[in-house]
Amino acid sequence: MAGSSSSTAETLDPARFRNGTDYSRGFMFYNGLTWLDGNLTPQPELATKWSTTDGSDWTFTLRKGVTFHDGRPFTSADVVFSIKRHNDPQTASRARSYTSSITDVVADGEHAVKITLSEPNYDLPVIFGTFNLLIVPADTTDFDAGIGTGPYKVESFEPGVRSLAKRNDAYWKEGKQFVDTIEFFGLPEESSRLNALRAGEIHLTTGINPRSSRLIKMSKNVELFVTKSGTYSDVIMQKTDPVIGSDDFALGIKYMLQRKTIQSSIYRDFASLGNDQPIAPTMKYYDASIPQRAYDPDKAKFHLKKAGVIGSSVPLVASAGVGNTLDMALIMQQSAKEIGLEIDVKRVPVDGYWSNVWMKVPFGFGTITQRPTADMIFSLCYASDGAYNSSRWKNDKFDQMLKAARVETDEEKRGAIYSDMQQLVRDEAGSGIPVFFSNIDARASSLKGLEPIPTGNMMGYAFAENVWIDQ
Repeated sequence: MAGSSSSTAETLDPARFRNGTDYSRGFMFYNGLTWLDGNLTPQPELATKWSTTDGSDWTFTLRKGVTFHDGRPFTSADVVFSIKRHNDPQTASRARSYTSSITDVVADGEHAVKITLSEPNYDLPVIFGTFNLLIVPADTTDFDAGIGTGPYKVESFEPGVRSLAKRNDAYWKEGKQFVDTIEFFGLPEESSRLNALRAGEIHLTTGINPRSSRLIKMSKNVELFVTKSGTYSDVIMQKTDPVIGSDDFALGIKYMLQRKTIQSSIYRDFASLGNDQPIAPTMKYYDASIPQRAYDPDKAKFHLKKAGVIGSSVPLVASAGVGNTLDMALIMQQSAKEIGLEIDVKRVPVDGYWSNVWMKVPFGFGTITQRPTADMIFSLCYASDGAYNSSRWKNDKFDQMLKAARVETDEEKRGAIYSDMQQLVRDEAGSGIPVFFSNIDARASSLKGLEPIPTGNMMGYAFAENVWIDQ
């Protein structure tokens, strides 16, 4: 398997997973309390059932007879430890936006836990099916061995280089893990990944540019694997920067985005139009009544002039290996030139992008895979304390609405709150979302078992225990 990125910051600590490379390895070595199916419905995994009467007090019954890779039995103590560590600042968990409302986790015997929330959240079983909430053994401090209950064991792991996973013969699931070993490494250049696939050197790769789809369809023994989703690459304009952070600069850039051109020339038939907010048309609570922001160079110039940047040059950082954001940057550069703004596109390599560039430059790009619920994507990327709040946008009204929607049990009222949140993000946040694009992978025709899961490439990154090779 060849991933599309590599970095020495790669980790086997689920709390610190930050991209598809980490997520893919996570599902090789660990399990969650639940797993999410193709409809993003939580299904039993290490938890066999769960219940709540008010959305605040939960009981999760745990599976018996499960062991970790080192032979230790899986018990409630492991769940208590795995959940509580996310709210410890020393953990630096990427899931803290999801778990901050958890006030207590206690064992109820060896095979049940009781979880208390500060406020109701009926999405809790969904949250426990995501990649950062995978379960580790109690008191783990060194994660390099990747000790979990998952389908594969760590044979070797070199961050930024490769990992080798070996089949866990004591795995508790039946009818899974059909291959003996999985070698996973990063190849940032798409051409290198596709050449390796066509040469039969790998079975699966990811991060395929839509422009390559026709060539892949013509290739012998190679096939596309496409997953429709709410994944997006956003233009990030950090609100803390004295120039980039002005409201007029953000609005000017949003009006300057040629969405239909980006959709047709970059993504071909693999994208739907975005409207500068993260709830995709395929997701629950999407509000189609919000007016679609159109390309308007006059409005763009008006706002950019108010921002004081017309006639000047602003740097925009992009990488050919981060989605298709370099192509997007070049389209933006041409649009800006026509209204008197020079965008200086700074090209950087994808190697190390997510640890050294993303969220660290005032004007750049990110890519966010679809989260299962509106609450999760808003909490992660737009809440004031969100781990992926890349534009540094802080809005008290938005934060209040986020909490109100989370505890609202009336579906109509909840939908109305999420609609207002979409409008607020569209108009005021420092991110431009031109399109939502499908996740495109390529596989050897002999590789079977893949099924779409919208939370990411390669079955929401959970391909490992599901695929086999048809000899």
